[in-house]
This record gives sequence, structure tokens and C-alpha cells, in this order.
Amino acid sequence: MTRSKVGTNDVDALTDAVLTASRLLVAISARSLAAVEETITLPQFRMLVILDSRGSMRISALAELLDVNPSTATRMIDRLVTTGMVARQSNPATRREVVVELTEEGRRVVRGVSRRRRAAIGRIVAKMPEAERQGLVSALAAFTDAGGEPAVTSADAGWI
Repeated sequence: MTRSKVGTNDVDALTDAVLTASRLLVAISARSLAAVEETITLPQFRMLVILDSRGSMRISALAELLDVNPSTATRMIDRLVTTGMVARQSNPATRREVVVELTEEGRRVVRGVSRRRRAAIGRIVAKMPEAERQGLVSALAAFTDAGGEPAVTSADAGWI
């Protein structure tokens, strides 16, 4: 299916294009998660990715990054603790707070899912005409910068 070119100032058309691309990316993510032995949801996987990229943190900070209530984050953590993907421990600095950290199993899951996603996205990008690919990196970088998402770098390529 060929899409018509849109002007760079046509916010509605660009929004439609990003939404369409996001559906594809969600589908790729869902297929990549389907290979995980334990069933986890996309929001739970997002939690694992945050813990992998930022390290251990308080539940309230994690909930804020996920844009969910702390009680929702706690339920997600409960599920991930039972799967062995995250662990709770007392905060060494205060001992009153609880922090959550990724386990080796959680790291294995993040790396496996990310590797499958990277391969699937790579196959799609390879099908794009080269002329269309040229502006994609800068456009997507600007988009993710505007959304506050940390960049994935070539140094991450070994596990993504």
C-alpha cells in the first residue's frame, strides 16, 4: 500500500502517519512478547525496560515514569515478582522505602524481546526505498526527543 506524501506542516496528516506506524510497532512488540515463556503485558514489559535502562528505583518513581498510580505499579510489580523478573528490597539509603530492581531473568527477557523487535523492524526498514529511509532517522529522533524517550544507541545493539 502506497501512502501519499504529506507536507511537513500538515499536523493532522503527520499524526495519522505516526498513529499508523505506532500500530505496526505495537504489533511487532506483541509478537515479540508472545515468545516469552511467562505471559507479560506490554505495560509490564515497559516496566522491565525502564528498570533495565535506569536501574533500581522506588515504586512511586517507577509509577511516575509509567504514568500510572502507585497502586497500579504495585500490582504490576507483584505479578513480575512471581515470574522472577523483578525483586523488591529495602532501600539501602533509608531502609523504610522499598525499591524494585530487575533480576537476571528480567534482563534475559528484555534482551530477548528487544532482539526480536530489532530484527523485525530491521526487516521492515530494509524493504523501504532508500530515498524514503534518508529522513526517517532525523524525523524519528525529533519525535522521540519531543516525547522525552531516551534514545537507543549502537552501543545497545548487542542486546536490543
